[in-house]
Amino acid sequence: MPLPLGFIRQSGGRAMSAAPATERLTGIDALRGVAVLGILMMNVQAFAMVPGAYDYPLAHMDMSGLNAQVWALGHTVFSMKFITIFSALFGAGIMLMVGESQDTSLHYRRMWWLFAIGMLHAYLLWYGDILVPYALFGMLAVKMRFWSAGKLIIWGLALIALSGVLVIGLFHGVMAMKGFDPAILGVSEEIVAASVAANQAGYLAQLPDNALTAAGAQFASLTMFGGRIFGVMLIGMALFKTGFLSATLKSRTYFAIGVPGLVFGLALSAWSSEHALATNFALETAWQSGLSNYAGSLLAALGYAAGIMLICKSGRAGWLVQVLAATGRMAFTNYLTQTLIMSFIFVGAPGLGLYGTVERIDQAKLVLLVWALQLIWSPLWLSRFRFGPFEWVWRSLSYRRLQPLLGKAEAPATPDA
Repeated sequence: MPLPLGFIRQSGGRAMSAAPATERLTGIDALRGVAVLGILMMNVQAFAMVPGAYDYPLAHMDMSGLNAQVWALGHTVFSMKFITIFSALFGAGIMLMVGESQDTSLHYRRMWWLFAIGMLHAYLLWYGDILVPYALFGMLAVKMRFWSAGKLIIWGLALIALSGVLVIGLFHGVMAMKGFDPAILGVSEEIVAASVAANQAGYLAQLPDNALTAAGAQFASLTMFGGRIFGVMLIGMALFKTGFLSATLKSRTYFAIGVPGLVFGLALSAWSSEHALATNFALETAWQSGLSNYAGSLLAALGYAAGIMLICKSGRAGWLVQVLAATGRMAFTNYLTQTLIMSFIFVGAPGLGLYGTVERIDQAKLVLLVWALQLIWSPLWLSRFRFGPFEWVWRSLSYRRLQPLLGKAEAPATPDA
């Protein structure tokens, strides 16, 4: 993730205040809104299909024609990009909430409550939860808040590289196993059939399978992928320190960072998609496609972020920025309601039980519908209330007293989630 030297030096190595001017938060909120919407385009696969289909698309349902094109578009434009932005903004949020303060008691209460909510989310609703690793790594990241931007970036990139090496090493280790059985990837016909039957049967029937998958996912996110998550958080803290996420840098700086990031990042991810399709997702060479998108997603995410900051600086499309900012201020609520909506659609009674029946093209249509709903309801809710409903619960638990809810939200609101 190459950055101009002047960009790194602008922070002067000092942590920023926990209370910057409110207008500086609009860009962060708008970017958070884009991120929480963008992650659903990838997460929908984990709601609608067996877990193995996320990394090995041939495992479940059709992968030809429009469905293959939808997968390729999602992989190129969305895969790992928006969760990267979300993770970076979580790091930036630590700087916003704690900053130079020596008192971290509120931060740790926030993280412990986030951990508790994440555990309920993971084991009672959806195994793909990201809140638990965010809470745990957030407790570590706050200790680095006084580091210079340069140091944060160096350590962040090192941790990201470490995760990449671990994942590739594990891949080659598994593939070298004598008598390797593809069932270990969760893609055997028996596993697929059992997963579909359990999810279509109803909420209670799929709970054991969901809990087992959640445990595995949490282990992976804290070990194999932990370096990536934690490293991106550190880089997010650095981007906040430099003013990158406050839309305070010069437009030419954002342009100089954003254009190469998008061009090279999306090119790497496009090659990843083409390679996977050309080889019919051959397991022997899957690491090449994975590594290309692993690196490309970092550059593309930086490019997306720079683009949003440019739009915020320009003053154009102000209505769109405000709508995205409202969506971002309710990111915690919107993230959890995405789970509620998708679980109702795909899990059986009391839901609709459409698991394993909705192809990728129709999954994308569902995502567009949820985007529209959340873009509409977020500003409407905040026109009457100070916080999103789940933000309010989280704040009240963290502050150990009920927070005021009624009344129009300040613009922007305190950066929860």
